[in-house]
Amino acid sequence: MNVKKNDTVVVLSGKDKGKKGKVLEAMPATGKVIVEGINIATCHVKPKKQGEEGGIIRREIPMYASKVMRVCPKCGKATREAFKVENGAKVRVCKKCGETI
Repeated sequence: MNVKKNDTVVVLSGKDKGKKGKVLEAMPATGKVIVEGINIATCHVKPKKQGEEGGIIRREIPMYASKVMRVCPKCGKATREAFKVENGAKVRVCKKCGETI
C-alpha cells in the first residue's frame, strides 16, 4: 500500500471524487483505508449496555486504497511516490517536486 496513517489523500473515483481527507486507519491485509469525512454511511446501532443509547449514526467506512492518491505536502498536488535511500534509511519522495515526504 502506498498510503499510511495520517497521510493526506485525494479520492480518485466514486461518490466522493475530488475530496481531500486524512487517513485515519490503513488496513494492508485487506488493501483498504478509512479516510476522515469520506465514504460516510448511515449505521443503525442497538444499545449494548443498559443506559447506553442506540440510534442512527453516520461514520466512515473502509474504501479500497487504489481509489485514493497521496497529496504532497509541499506542492499540494496528488502524486505517486518514489523511494530513495538516504543515510541508510528508505524514505518516500514526491514524483512531481522531488521533496522528501
